[in-house]
Amino acid sequence: MSRQTIRRALISVSDKTGLITFARTLRKHRIEIISTGGTLKALKEAGVPAISVEDITGFPEMLDGRVKTLHPKIHGGLLFLRHKKSHQKQAKAHGIKPIDLVVVNLYPFEAATSKGNLGMEEAIEFIDIGGPSMLRSAAKNYQSVTVITDPADYGCVEKELEAHRGSVTDDLRFALSQKVFERTAAYDAVISQYLAKHRKKTDAEKAVLPPQLVFQFKKAQDLRYGENPHQKAAFYVSGGQASAAWSQLHGKELSFNNLMDVEATLDVLAEFRAPAACVIKHNNPCGIAQDTQVLAAAEKAIDGDPLSAFGGIVGLNRSCDRQTAEKILEKLNFFEVLVAPSFKAGALKVLKARKNLRLITVHQFGSEAAYDVKFLRSGVLVQEKDRPIKEHLAEFKKKLHCVTKAKVSEAELEDLIFAYQCAKVVKSNAIVLTQGKRTVGIGAGQMSRVDSVNIACQKAGYQTEGAMLGSDAFFPMPDSIEIAAGRKIKAIIQPGGSIRDADVIEACGKAGIAMVFTGERHFKH
Repeated sequence: MSRQTIRRALISVSDKTGLITFARTLRKHRIEIISTGGTLKALKEAGVPAISVEDITGFPEMLDGRVKTLHPKIHGGLLFLRHKKSHQKQAKAHGIKPIDLVVVNLYPFEAATSKGNLGMEEAIEFIDIGGPSMLRSAAKNYQSVTVITDPADYGCVEKELEAHRGSVTDDLRFALSQKVFERTAAYDAVISQYLAKHRKKTDAEKAVLPPQLVFQFKKAQDLRYGENPHQKAAFYVSGGQASAAWSQLHGKELSFNNLMDVEATLDVLAEFRAPAACVIKHNNPCGIAQDTQVLAAAEKAIDGDPLSAFGGIVGLNRSCDRQTAEKILEKLNFFEVLVAPSFKAGALKVLKARKNLRLITVHQFGSEAAYDVKFLRSGVLVQEKDRPIKEHLAEFKKKLHCVTKAKVSEAELEDLIFAYQCAKVVKSNAIVLTQGKRTVGIGAGQMSRVDSVNIACQKAGYQTEGAMLGSDAFFPMPDSIEIAAGRKIKAIIQPGGSIRDADVIEACGKAGIAMVFTGERHFKH
């Protein structure tokens, strides 16, 4: 394995973690250091000898620091091929000396813009130009140049310098080169996403999905395992987010399935403005309830299907106090996760008594992402987000149309809307039975709608009488209505749109069931 000796290094970093210790290691191996601005100042204050880039280029830093290292004596020193005689001749003719090590990390654009209070002019100044240019030049010429963009890699370079008397192996240089292009690609992706979010779009552009999408994900944490214990898994944060939209306060390590269920919990709770609670099991709600107090909502959500609630995830859209925590613990012998915007001190005291119970605080229930994205083997599926009904409730209500002779009161219509909000967040084919603002039976993910109706009715038992039924899509034939009639269901809400709508409406008429059309479907796959 061949190695490349390092005699000259250029260091220019925003993140100065470990800088001085690493620089002292370089000087120990008699490596000359070139530096810029704040990095040069930090080195000199620590007593580490370093040369200013200005002394190399003959030009001062200019344009408020926008131009420092963009010069042939820097990029020539990085890019010239050491083995090529014509390059050697040109470098000598122009006084260009080789630079064997580049240590650069970039202006913190992600951190600066993730707080959301930075103006465009300020944000633009966090776009690094010289840094990525040096990194790319060094990485392109990895046969001769070692490049570091992550302070975490100081150690492996120091180890090789010690082991090989001031030189670095080809394998390490190649690995560090690949990491550079990974970093600059991610950096550019975040900038692209930020600018896209702030760019004014024409009506024509708003009407179509963009011709190109750029995604960037950074590992936030490893998980216990994937869907099954033999599968490795990790959670990645998207875009310029500094962290996830949630934090874990207590409990054992999260798994892939836990986070899938947390995501489903947030989808459910995002539908409701009033205090609400849900229980999620295998990515589907088994109970949802809304009330004037979150404690009552939590109790009703668990009672919606207490058997299925065992081992699930409980979610609240209001802060969890001690009384609510005690009620949940009383009603559920075992559950995996409790999700809430915050936890009162008293709640934490009783909940933390369960060593393994994961407690998750949620910083935002709604998603800031403009699109839903699903990765396939052959590409990526992208669609607009199916926004919560609460966000366009007035518009939604205007489209509601009672299509039967039997009518519903204002209060019953509100209960039907609740049933429909619940059906919206259940996997298709979805049927939800509700009494007031609580679910009593949920049929989820069946291949036929009539099977979902049967399951929901079986779950509800005697509570089907007088219940509201919400369906996420139209009924293809009257068989589901006949079952609902037999179970004395009072009213149904569904999108409509089947070629057999007339037959379905007629079946409702014979049974005295009121039916409301919404005019919008909410499949969830």
